Amino acid sequence: MARTDDRFRSAYNKLLDICATMDVGSQLPAEVVLAEQMEVSRTIVRTALQKLDEEDLIDWEGRQKTLINRPEQKHRLTQSESAPSGEELEKLFFEWILRFDVPAGTSLNIAQLSRQFGVPAHSLQEFLSGLSRFGLVERRAKGGWILSGFTAEFAVELSDFRLVLEMNAVRQLLSLPDDHDIWVKLKDLEREHEDLKKDLKTRYHDFSTLDEKFHSTVNSVVKNRFVLEAQKLISLIFHYHYMWDKHDERERNAAAIEEHLEWIRAMLAHDRLHSEEAALKHLRRSKETLLASLKDHRRA
Repeated sequence: MARTDDRFRSAYNKLLDICATMDVGSQLPAEVVLAEQMEVSRTIVRTALQKLDEEDLIDWEGRQKTLINRPEQKHRLTQSESAPSGEELEKLFFEWILRFDVPAGTSLNIAQLSRQFGVPAHSLQEFLSGLSRFGLVERRAKGGWILSGFTAEFAVELSDFRLVLEMNAVRQLLSLPDDHDIWVKLKDLEREHEDLKKDLKTRYHDFSTLDEKFHSTVNSVVKNRFVLEAQKLISLIFHYHYMWDKHDERERNAAAIEEHLEWIRAMLAHDRLHSEEAALKHLRRSKETLLASLKDHRRA
């Protein structure tokens, strides 16, 4: 069983436990509240709610999610005992940092975190050793690890580096032949953005996942192991910053969708100048949004 699937199964079972404490006819908490209770992203919460609806355990109408049947043992999903993959461990670690606002200078308790993430201590040590290359963590002289912190300075450096990498990706993408599968992927992304735009009033929280997919697709044309390694960190940081500042979230996401669409259509038209201009506009705005989110998040 894939670890990502196992995480969903664990979250779904937690949601069943929450429903088991409720009376039939009562309303489930808001998605953001459920995400905090279940310690998962709202994307996972929404998927779990969809399954509850499919199992006729809830009646889902707009924002109203009414419990119509109490869950039974047969509804629970089985889970594997496999440890998280390296990619999953990265997501667990960054989600822990950003969700709980772990401050710079925090000592990392390897034993506690290995239990929390469900990984052997040596795997966590190896992961932190690899992460130290990016300056987010550092090894203490007398042993152990310390979190260097996600500061405004780090955000600026990361954003500037992202701009260099993605502008390079755009240039490589536009040089690809017409029969390359990237053009089909871009058409699919254009459609997904249009679909989300039409339903943005109720689905604007879904933009963070689509944003990650879009940037990953653009960068996928670059076949360079060092670029790919850096992109993983960049993708995680920019994905999770959407969890911080919820002020004007729908308006900001609506603007970002329009920027994505302009960028996508310029690439589909093989317009190099317009593609680079659209990419620069979006990446610079993303940098501003990241810094603003970081500033507001630290105040909260």
